[in-house]
Amino acid sequence: MSYATADVTVIGAGLAGSEAAWQAAEAGLSVRLFEMRPVRKTPAHRTHDFAELVCSNSLGGRALETASGLLKEELRRMGSVILRCAERTAVPAGGALGVGREEFPRLVTETVSAHPRVEVVREEVTELPDGPTVVATGPLTSEALHRRVEELSGENLYFYDAASPIIHRDSIDGSVAYLASRWGKGEASYINCPMDREEYYAFVEELRSAELSPIKDFEEDLYFEGCLPVETIARRGVDTLRFGPMRPVGLPDPRTGREPFAVVQLRQDDAEGRLFNIVGFQTRLKWGEQRRVFRTIPGLQNADFARMGVMHRNTYVPANRMLDATMKVRDSVTTAPLFFAGQLTGVEGYVESTAMGLLAGTNAARTARGESPVTLPKETMTGALADYITTKEGTLQPINSNWGLVPSVPKKENGRRVPKAERRLRQAEAALRVLDAFLDGEKVRAAV
Repeated sequence: MSYATADVTVIGAGLAGSEAAWQAAEAGLSVRLFEMRPVRKTPAHRTHDFAELVCSNSLGGRALETASGLLKEELRRMGSVILRCAERTAVPAGGALGVGREEFPRLVTETVSAHPRVEVVREEVTELPDGPTVVATGPLTSEALHRRVEELSGENLYFYDAASPIIHRDSIDGSVAYLASRWGKGEASYINCPMDREEYYAFVEELRSAELSPIKDFEEDLYFEGCLPVETIARRGVDTLRFGPMRPVGLPDPRTGREPFAVVQLRQDDAEGRLFNIVGFQTRLKWGEQRRVFRTIPGLQNADFARMGVMHRNTYVPANRMLDATMKVRDSVTTAPLFFAGQLTGVEGYVESTAMGLLAGTNAARTARGESPVTLPKETMTGALADYITTKEGTLQPINSNWGLVPSVPKKENGRRVPKAERRLRQAEAALRVLDAFLDGEKVRAAV
């Protein structure tokens, strides 16, 4: 089959692919956006909507003092369609940007499909096209295309990812659980299930001894550290959970006025507030074991599960040996105008995947116009992510946005220690100044 019937081809309509298609179309190019669902299904997706969220429904922190917040602001200034749709479908999530699990992908699908320069094709792509192409098939790339990518890279990397269970809110015991956000930030939008010392250690013991779902050729050390199964965290030490996803600081129980020994948090998952997911409880427990163990959590004794936790294998390419910082495959690998985007490149996180999609889509469009791809400044979070995954020596592990990627600021000023929040804000403001100057320069060059 010939795919070269548009200026730019985008394969995969996830977060990165949808963003890439939008950016190329907004640049004035015709785009063919291929999505194999529902013709070909994946182990993790439930719908055929674009940008379906298969793990958490949180896109991370909103505040500029967070690395994720800076990345969002950069995307906002670069015209991200994903961020715009996320903000329009936001649900209460404290200081985070949570979105309606069904409403968000539906809006992305409607918005991108309605673009006059985007043609959506519902079929599986098994060969890499010749023209400017963005491969954004995600960690669940189909076997046929996976083989083609493997031929390019000469190697295969993968890791395991998991999703948390989702519970019907009306099955949560409100006489035990309480609404609050940590340190009172934002709305009191999380449901908190408190545990005392005895309840916590009993829960950890049940979790550590529960039966796991078998996975073919499973390798324990190939988890991504940012999304570890809750039972794996529990096996690292009996107190690990209460200093991790079950930490109680800043969440006093209104019945006692004191912080509990540990807390299980649930975050709103849909626009109506009928569904809540258990925060940080990614799991590969057997479904029956999930019901048994998680119903020992105070307040969840009668929990009605809308979705059980699941695990799947994710694939990513060796970006540090295969791509340059524009997301283009290096000429030493292939001379074809081929770009990769999203989680497939080795970034971890919804917003990070979107950022790489924006960069790849922009550069595929530039290539189609006969222009050179652009590299974003390393002083920006987006540019720093792209630089890191394409230049890191040794083995590449999936990475989130973090403050270690962008230039630091002094910890002391005029003899006083600068608070961390203030330092983070200064880092963010510096990154945004660099981005604004870069974008202004691009506008000037385009006008000449």
